[in-house]
Amino acid sequence: MEQKKFDPNSIIGFALIFGILIWIMYQNQPDPVAIAAEKAQKELVIKEAQAKELNDKVVAQATEAVATTGDSTQLANLEKKLGNFAYSATLPSAKEGFTTIENELVKLKIANKGGYIVEATLKNYERFNKGSGELVALIKDNNANLNVQLITSDNRTLNTKDLFFEPNLTKVGSDQVLSMRLKAGANEYLEYKYVLKADDYMLDFVIHSKGLNKVLNSSKPLNLEWDLKSYTNEKSISYENRYAELYYEHEEGKSDYLGLGNDEVETVTDVSYIAYKQHFFTSILLSDVPFTKAEIFSNNLVKDEQIDSVYTKQFKAIVPLAFINGEIDQKMNWYYGPTDYTLLKKYDRNLEDIVALGWGIFGWINRHAFIPMYGFLSMFIQHGWAIILFTILVKLLMSPITYKSFLSQAKMKVLRPEIMELGEKFKKDPMKKQQETMKLYNKAGVNPMAGCIPGLMQAPIFYALFQFFPSAIGLRQQGFLWADDLSSFDSIYELPFHIPFYGSHISLFPILASIAIFFYMKMTTGDQQMATPTQEGMPDMAKMMKIMIYVSPLMMLFFFNSYASGLSLYYFVSNTITIGIMLIIKNYIIDSDKIHNEIQENKKKEPKKQGKFQRKLQEVMEQAEAQKALDKKKK
Repeated sequence: MEQKKFDPNSIIGFALIFGILIWIMYQNQPDPVAIAAEKAQKELVIKEAQAKELNDKVVAQATEAVATTGDSTQLANLEKKLGNFAYSATLPSAKEGFTTIENELVKLKIANKGGYIVEATLKNYERFNKGSGELVALIKDNNANLNVQLITSDNRTLNTKDLFFEPNLTKVGSDQVLSMRLKAGANEYLEYKYVLKADDYMLDFVIHSKGLNKVLNSSKPLNLEWDLKSYTNEKSISYENRYAELYYEHEEGKSDYLGLGNDEVETVTDVSYIAYKQHFFTSILLSDVPFTKAEIFSNNLVKDEQIDSVYTKQFKAIVPLAFINGEIDQKMNWYYGPTDYTLLKKYDRNLEDIVALGWGIFGWINRHAFIPMYGFLSMFIQHGWAIILFTILVKLLMSPITYKSFLSQAKMKVLRPEIMELGEKFKKDPMKKQQETMKLYNKAGVNPMAGCIPGLMQAPIFYALFQFFPSAIGLRQQGFLWADDLSSFDSIYELPFHIPFYGSHISLFPILASIAIFFYMKMTTGDQQMATPTQEGMPDMAKMMKIMIYVSPLMMLFFFNSYASGLSLYYFVSNTITIGIMLIIKNYIIDSDKIHNEIQENKKKEPKKQGKFQRKLQEVMEQAEAQKALDKKKK
């Protein structure tokens, strides 16, 4: 065994690297002057924000006073602050009031102050648990704001969220039409127009102005600001937060999303919609004519799951509203509803892209195979049984691939003694051993890659299903056996403490899935070790696989403890079925003696023509062997 020697060059190298790191740290020390300037700038921003807040409060109080008492002094003071928009303070609607519009699906509450939706409640969905009695509210308790920043011709900056609108509710057929007007005169106003149809989560929304071409400075667009803090609506905060994201569509139908980290900011162009997704529910702002640009922001509010249990993410968007002939006329839509792929697709506006089904081939499999298949099954049977039947169908479709994999392993197992013999014969010449092994494979008509290909073919199915179940809103609050919600964890025991990466509960389906994975790997690992001998110079795969037998189930246990129990149910059933298929193939279909005889017959025949991959590999080996011989001659 060769002993390690002291290498002075390594010591010198490490010393140089250490010296460079120290120099870099010294050079990158923050400049005290820059720090002081940054601190002063932050203090200035805070003071300006406080002054603005105080001013808005004074304006609101003055508006209330004018509306209730008609005080002329207060009105004069208000005109100094608001200019033409002081007119809105003289109206009876200039007080805290609300107007409600609703259908069978959604209930919306719009405030006089600000003119925007302050409550959006989904009537057919409950928070956390079925029977909780608390409906899912996407907007409530001031978690959302909509504001248009108005720049007047006399250089005032006003915010619509601080001003009072005049409501007017009418019906056109089965549609409810609510007009909210911020008035600068009898016939001069900025209008928010909401149109809610029957049995629809989508409502029309228009921002329109009339007679404000001389009141507002139209030299640059108005900024529309929309922000929302998303409420937790599911049992598992970490699981829900993982799927809470800001999506948007831009550049002719391309959908994308903002990162999941802290203070993610981006500016995008030609934006058709902006969606604040809360896993199973979504708030979406759509525009008929794409916004020229949008500044979007996302921040993770869950720092500690034990404490931060009210909100998951904070979202914000700023988009410009362009003037046309001195007026605003922006036609848009709001969507407040479930993140349901089938429902969103019906709107034909690419909204279904916000459902996380995976990219490329994975998304294609989900959209065109798994969603229709599972949707059909769940129409007739309970969701738990639908998952089991769905799993059986998927495994039956994959059984030919499983058979090919086992057949390849069986052939390699038959050849193992001869491969071991070659290994012993050419123990001192690894390259020669590889060449002779490849010749043996070719002569016997065995492809060593055949065992890998079925596994690679199954990978897209595995990943597609991993994306499918967390996005299936149909599983939400659907019970099966001991699980009361297949879209969340199936707790059977609450722990009196919290285990990092595991949680404070014990879920049963992940335990069953882990046991099934353990026995599956125990069976397959033994066959793989028998089929594939260790190659010299390569890692000992047998030892690695023995470790993975225990590591994989443990990872499953920890990783899926707070995941959807429907996904764990699928993996439990899937691996159990696979074990059964393996036993049937191994004991009743594959005949080792017959395979051995076929291989011996193949050896007597002319070797099959090598494939491109095998031929190229053979050429590389021969070139390496020739180079090795040349190097020996030079020595």
